[in-house]
Amino acid sequence: MAEAHQAVAFQFTVTPDGVDFRLSREALKHVYLSGINSWKKRLIRIKNGILRGVYPGSPTSWLVVVMATMGSSFCNVDVSLGLIGCIQRCLPQGCGPYQTPQTRALLSMAIFSTGVWVTSIFFFRQTLKLLLSYHGWMFEMHGKTSNLTRIWAMCVRLLSSRHPMLYSFQTSLPKLPVPRVSATIQRYLESVRPLLDDEEYYRMEMLAKEFQNKTAPRLQKYLVLKSWWASNYVSDWWEEYIYLRGRNPLVVNSNYYVMDLVLIKNTDVQAARLGNTIHAMIMYRRKLDREEIKPVMALGIVPMCSYQMERMFNTTRVPGKETDVLQHLSDSRHVAVYHKGRFFKLWLYEGSRLLKPQDLEMQFQRILDDPSPPQPGEEKLAALTAGGRVEWAQARQAFFSSGKNKAALEAIERAAFFVALDEESYHYDPEDEASLSLYGKALLHGNCYNRWFDKSFTLISFKNGQLGLNAEHAWADAPIIGHLWEFVLGTDSFHLGYTETGHCLGKPNPALPPPMRLQWDIPKQCQAVIESSYQVAKALADDVELYCFQFLPFGKGLIKKCRTSPDAFVQIALQLAHFRDRGKFCLTYEASMTRMFREGRTETVRSCTSESTAFVQAMEERSHAKADLRDLFQKAAKKHQNMYRLAMTGAGIDRHLFCLYLVSKYLGVSSPFLAEVLSEPWRLSTSQIPQSQIRMFDPEQHPNHLGAGGGFGPVADDGYGVSYMIAGENTIFFHVSSKFSSSETNAQRFGNHIRQALLDLADLFQVPKTNS
Repeated sequence: MAEAHQAVAFQFTVTPDGVDFRLSREALKHVYLSGINSWKKRLIRIKNGILRGVYPGSPTSWLVVVMATMGSSFCNVDVSLGLIGCIQRCLPQGCGPYQTPQTRALLSMAIFSTGVWVTSIFFFRQTLKLLLSYHGWMFEMHGKTSNLTRIWAMCVRLLSSRHPMLYSFQTSLPKLPVPRVSATIQRYLESVRPLLDDEEYYRMEMLAKEFQNKTAPRLQKYLVLKSWWASNYVSDWWEEYIYLRGRNPLVVNSNYYVMDLVLIKNTDVQAARLGNTIHAMIMYRRKLDREEIKPVMALGIVPMCSYQMERMFNTTRVPGKETDVLQHLSDSRHVAVYHKGRFFKLWLYEGSRLLKPQDLEMQFQRILDDPSPPQPGEEKLAALTAGGRVEWAQARQAFFSSGKNKAALEAIERAAFFVALDEESYHYDPEDEASLSLYGKALLHGNCYNRWFDKSFTLISFKNGQLGLNAEHAWADAPIIGHLWEFVLGTDSFHLGYTETGHCLGKPNPALPPPMRLQWDIPKQCQAVIESSYQVAKALADDVELYCFQFLPFGKGLIKKCRTSPDAFVQIALQLAHFRDRGKFCLTYEASMTRMFREGRTETVRSCTSESTAFVQAMEERSHAKADLRDLFQKAAKKHQNMYRLAMTGAGIDRHLFCLYLVSKYLGVSSPFLAEVLSEPWRLSTSQIPQSQIRMFDPEQHPNHLGAGGGFGPVADDGYGVSYMIAGENTIFFHVSSKFSSSETNAQRFGNHIRQALLDLADLFQVPKTNS
């Protein structure tokens, strides 16, 4: 095979006259260029480590301090107050570099200047950390900024004005604070009050007070100790116990999906779209490695933690019998590809050069044109990643720990990411509402064996050139993959482009070796395990009802006229819709971020509040004046906004209780209160999808360049999962999921209730027309 010959740098044969070596200059050239590329990356990492380590200082600022110190010395001004003389006297005497007084003086001044420079950097960092611990700006009304906040913003801008790299602010971010137990208990009881009758609430209140007075103080001490020692007292436990220790299948239960641009289409050529997209992804990875991506900043001045981005590429979730492990490599030079039941290894580089889009298009077209059939057991192999984690771990150990199976599996797990080439076509047709839901279903689970659910993400390509992502959740949260996706879609549309026939620009290099088929030897016993995992995953997938729709009557433009936040508006609409759907309220989960803290991930906003339930009940009574309803709505919205801000600033409820529960388990302490809290089902799980994290283009000039967001499966068997993206001034996308097996839920019915609830809320704020 051609690729086998390309992989050999030299060959030799043993003859009666000795050993005859035959060197391949081309192969040795590529080995040499790969080595050069590897050393370049090492040097870039060393340079970035230095620049990041001295931020907000720089080598230039060090030179300025040294020159200023030397200049003042030559002017007979001792800025060191005698310290330079002390350093000079401490230098060793004798011959060598210190033999002349001038050299000793210069060296002393350099040492003093370096000390001043390092001390200044430390002082500036601690000052910036102190400034970033201030969150009063979040609780101020829009347009009413206090003088204190103005001064604070000026100081933050001053200390972070030099162009930062991606991780420059990491050591300046404050640690996530541990809330007081009494405050968490109070907020918890307040959150469950509208869901419990008087007797149930009194029982819960007694359990909470008993926990607060007897058990909690001991647990809290351990948690405070961890917060002093660790970078974040929540994130490592959250990753391990919520994600990696979960033994249920990843498909539907954990992984989520992201959609493509849905209102425009750049090309219908599947291979060409992949060529541009994967080239853009590796460009992004290069920027990531070099830390050239700007940190995400709230208000343009408050940096968000970037640590989750470290494991975006070259990462795989490896199954274990008790817990999984995230395996991350510093680099990977290939992607793994699945098409028609076959696995391929596709190189992204030729020597040290990244393949251009037209070269990648040619390589993918070679895969699409390859007529070879799947090997026995190969077609449904990826179903192992969709089934139970224990079964996958056992099969991996039994059948993939040696020989060609191990080599092929390593090619997948060590890939930059996974690419699935589907034979079906999906897209959003505004005239066919079901098209968006079918597209979402294909991204969420596919046919259960054409996605590698363990990879950090799978890039999914449909026959008509439409794309999407299926992302594993343990390594990072949705805004991180959203950042990558915005860059990729913007680069594809506005920087790379296509020919008039829809192909990548430029001529490919036909001399490139074709992608390599992965070789497997899968025995009958393993094929039985694969089929069993497939049946488990298929049952899960078939049970998911997904209803995706575009809400067209209005977007954030009208909502802002209601003088409330768009998120609060949608969350209150969801409460109204759920009450109409189920006739009752339920515990509601909304994800918020805690990335203003070091290694922060998410916190829960409990969106079902006493204020929102009072508004919903008043709406349904249909006897209140609009003015009264508007007043109740504003109270509910204000409450929601305050809870969201508390969650973002480390004063949430659920992560604190989760960590207290873990400490109780470590100590062998029983807590009926914590056990009950952690077992409460989230029957309405919601999430807003961020957008415009990167301004790759002006949305006003290109209003149709809209992604539809993404979605996830329901958290509770008898509940709903709802994600939404407020995509612009005039539209909102919703993704509603439920399970067919539940007689109480229906995703389309709930979606229709959401539509009507939004319209009813908007009607509250319509100003009646007057006759002129």
